[in-house]
Amino acid sequence: MGRRNAAVALAVGLALLAAGVPDGPAHASGTYLTTGPRRGYVWLCRVIGGGGGALVNGPWIHADGTYDVTAKAVVDGDVAWPQAFIDIQRQGDTRTITGNGLPTVHTTGVFPVAPTDDAYRYDPNPNTIAAQSDHVTLHAFPRKGPPRCLGDPATGSDVGVAVDGVRIFNGLDALQRDAVAHEAQDHCSGHPEVTGRYHYHSIPACLYGNDSGKGHSSLVGWAFDGFPIFGPLGAHGRLLSNADLDVCHGHTHRVVVDGKRVVTYHYHATLEYPYTAGCFRGVQ
Repeated sequence: MGRRNAAVALAVGLALLAAGVPDGPAHASGTYLTTGPRRGYVWLCRVIGGGGGALVNGPWIHADGTYDVTAKAVVDGDVAWPQAFIDIQRQGDTRTITGNGLPTVHTTGVFPVAPTDDAYRYDPNPNTIAAQSDHVTLHAFPRKGPPRCLGDPATGSDVGVAVDGVRIFNGLDALQRDAVAHEAQDHCSGHPEVTGRYHYHSIPACLYGNDSGKGHSSLVGWAFDGFPIFGPLGAHGRLLSNADLDVCHGHTHRVVVDGKRVVTYHYHATLEYPYTAGCFRGVQ
């Protein structure tokens, strides 16, 4: 499964390059603002200092700050989580997501990262994946409003939750760098933080690898403002980039939500930083 998803990610990445989109962010550090929203950036409510993260830049990061994801070290392993579960229910205006934070549709790498793993040289993540106790309540019909910053006390680094139960963090690591460029993740682009929470900074092909490429990507998660997150393909199967989306990494058109075709604002999980939401647009 890991090899198949890696192949899908590579194919999509090559398609992105063919479309003329850079293979990484314009800058692999300093890609956030605290003063307001801007396309291609994460707008943070506050900057929280912290340690951890990759020790050195990998050779996949170029001198100009772009990077080649296909050359990046991947954490070894193929660990199954049979106890993983997620339950998503909508009642009236409320969507409730309950789970244990473990991936229900794919395996993970081995964490802590083993010294024999080539990824250890760059990011010797010492954390162990652990089950969580998740209960998230979202507004099922959010309204689009002015952009709001990410990282308020209620949500921290979290942007939302994926359809497989894994939390989605913003695109930054603990040192406020592009996490996908710098940190080592496993074959499904996940890794744990200090509490043991396994999470994504970008949405892996493991969740959208079955898209046909001929139409709009499938649903891959829910942002914490209530709006849905879809994979990297827009209408007619076109691969999207920052230029196609607004300052919060979303746009409005007809999509399928809860089995119905509706016109709604939604985010896209692209292969370009900030990968998911750069800010929130939902209001209650």
